Amino acid sequence: MTTFWVLIGLTLVVAAADWWAVSTDRRQVEYVLKPLTMVVLIAAALALPDPVTDGARLFMVVGLVCSLAGDVFLMLDERLFLGGLVSFLVGHVMYIIGLLRFDEITPPLLFVGVLVVLVAAAVIGSRVVRGAAADDERMTGPVAVYMAVISLMVVMAFGTAVPIAIAGAVLFYASDGILGWNKFVEPVPHGRVAVMTTYHLGQIGLVLALAS
Repeated sequence: MTTFWVLIGLTLVVAAADWWAVSTDRRQVEYVLKPLTMVVLIAAALALPDPVTDGARLFMVVGLVCSLAGDVFLMLDERLFLGGLVSFLVGHVMYIIGLLRFDEITPPLLFVGVLVVLVAAAVIGSRVVRGAAADDERMTGPVAVYMAVISLMVVMAFGTAVPIAIAGAVLFYASDGILGWNKFVEPVPHGRVAVMTTYHLGQIGLVLALAS
């Protein structure tokens, strides 16, 4: 466990350095620190003995690797946005499977999760999908499917009744909501920094859920 917590601490340090790089528009530094944050977080997840039945950690680690791939796609070229979207979509499917393998699912909290994502979909998701359609009709389907899958991931996190898993999933959703709004609706003040801080904290929360 000591190695796990050391790596979590290192993840936070590297992530904070990445947030600084994003806020000061140091793209070359960001290109190193953004993927490095996920590499260290993956190492932390691997350092933790799987405490959950049926191999939840395996699926969470695969989800982290998919997220790392998505990060690289989104950094390389704007034209690779769809590749990044698909990578994160597969990652969320892995997170859903991993969350389902936690000790038990709590139906009342699943209902709360459904209410949360319905409100978020009405306020944020619908605007993002419409904005994507206006920007490029071919993106309507992929963006809508992605929003549905990440919403299901949030619902499953609520179902685990693990507070840090819920917080991580909600932060991840917030990150993607800000990213989508910034790209397809209108610029968000300090949007890139907000995207990265919520993204990294969300991912860290999901990994910490494995240690709960």
